[in-house]
Amino acid sequence: MGSGSPGATDAEANPPTIAVLDYGIGNLRSAEKALEHVGAVAVLTADADEIAQADAVVLPGVGAFGRCREALAKTGLDEAALNAVASGRPFLGICVGMQLLYDSSEESPGIAGLGVFAGTVRRLQPGVKQPQMQWNQLSLMNDSPLFEGLGENPWMYFVHSFAAEPSQYLLATCEYGGSVVAAAQSELVFATQFHPEKSGQAGLAVLRNFVNIAASSREARAQRAAQQAQLAQQAQRRAV
Repeated sequence: MGSGSPGATDAEANPPTIAVLDYGIGNLRSAEKALEHVGAVAVLTADADEIAQADAVVLPGVGAFGRCREALAKTGLDEAALNAVASGRPFLGICVGMQLLYDSSEESPGIAGLGVFAGTVRRLQPGVKQPQMQWNQLSLMNDSPLFEGLGENPWMYFVHSFAAEPSQYLLATCEYGGSVVAAAQSELVFATQFHPEKSGQAGLAVLRNFVNIAASSREARAQRAAQQAQLAQQAQRRAV
């Protein structure tokens, strides 16, 4: 997985602001407090302007897919979430927040997800106790800064009866009556089926890595903006 997390120094000196989407379902403050614990300026918010100004966005979720999706729509935070993804800022979906990033879920037929990841969320395989409510060990399938420094098989805490189907976004799996998708990634959109805020030091390390990703992304955007401004000034001088 490599050594050292990108943006770590900048994250400590100038902590990024991370918006935790407040759509009224579940213990959203647990994610907010865990992010604060690892050095972020975390803000639990339903304000679209505040979300648009944040360096990164987190979408937690517990309960039923359909109820969470309807709550997102009712608060207008579905649009805020999609705008954050489209902006290229780091985005993290947790548990049902991960599932909401997909097209749909067997749990709530006829209710469309956010469609950031193509695919369907499906019920866990028959023959196992549902929900999976336990610590389980990850198998990391691809390198990612989200798991920087965690080794190949960290333990995380799960509470779920549904999981995304395998796809090109696959980042990690766990074993529970077969292989279960535990994490996914597409560019700077990350998603975990496990709860990092409930997963002890390993989970906090995941969140700390996300904070570092947010700091690195903010720095890269600032550099691009400065370069564009410089090019615009040069173009104006040539035009005179």
